Amino acid sequence: MKKVLLTGGKGMLGRTLCAELTDFEVIPTDLPEADITDPASFEALLKKFAPDAVIHCAAMTAVDKCESEIDFAFKLNAFGTANVAAACHRNGIRLIAISTDYVFEGDSDRPYNEFDLPTGGKTVYGKSKFAGENAVRTHCPDHVICRISWLYGAGGPSFVHAMKNLADGTRPELKVVDDQHGNPTSTLAVARALRHILNRPELLGTFHLTCEGEATWAEFAREIFNILKIEQKVVPCRTDEFPRPAPRPANSRLDKMMLRLAGLPPMPHWKEALAEFCQKEF
Repeated sequence: MKKVLLTGGKGMLGRTLCAELTDFEVIPTDLPEADITDPASFEALLKKFAPDAVIHCAAMTAVDKCESEIDFAFKLNAFGTANVAAACHRNGIRLIAISTDYVFEGDSDRPYNEFDLPTGGKTVYGKSKFAGENAVRTHCPDHVICRISWLYGAGGPSFVHAMKNLADGTRPELKVVDDQHGNPTSTLAVARALRHILNRPELLGTFHLTCEGEATWAEFAREIFNILKIEQKVVPCRTDEFPRPAPRPANSRLDKMMLRLAGLPPMPHWKEALAEFCQKEF
């Protein structure tokens, strides 16, 4: 049985990977026992467990907080990722690093594929994750970078959980942004895709792992309420009606070209994945 070490094992994706990847020996690690910003400490962790692969989920993902805590965002997402990548290379361990659509500008009129060149986007979060991607490419040739977006999973926090909680009967209507487009994506779907990648050790490069199909946040919200059979009026609104410290990309859509080129199974449609998740979660 292959041994897989997770960083960020207590996070939403990490928890799903622990529950789903039962055909692997999964070793979840997180703070305080695993500090990716301490190179010697992480090196010792790899030597202790000697995994076949590392799935690197640990990151600062609070997009707005990154804007005010720039050094900390780069410490985790860039410096920490560089430490993980270098340690994996020194120890001959395959690295699968989780990244984000925020590395793109978010203003394209079509979904971004894996051969589009990112710039780091318009946020500190995106720039720090892009620096992390570059560190992986530089320090660990045996790697796969997996970009995800609009993620939800068991236990949250996520948009799905937020919408369910807000639709408690006390609000006649909910205003939800309708000018941002993306691929709502279940951690279950990501976990299943990562299983295929783990079982193909020859695969290298960047893969997009978002669900198929697209929606706006308002459309996403309506489908959540439809599946959960909740009567809740959704009123579409513009992004500029909800100003945030970090600008949100208008286009978060990701094309899964590399899955097709590698002959891997396609990601499920987002509505099917959402229905499966809601049945299990609620």
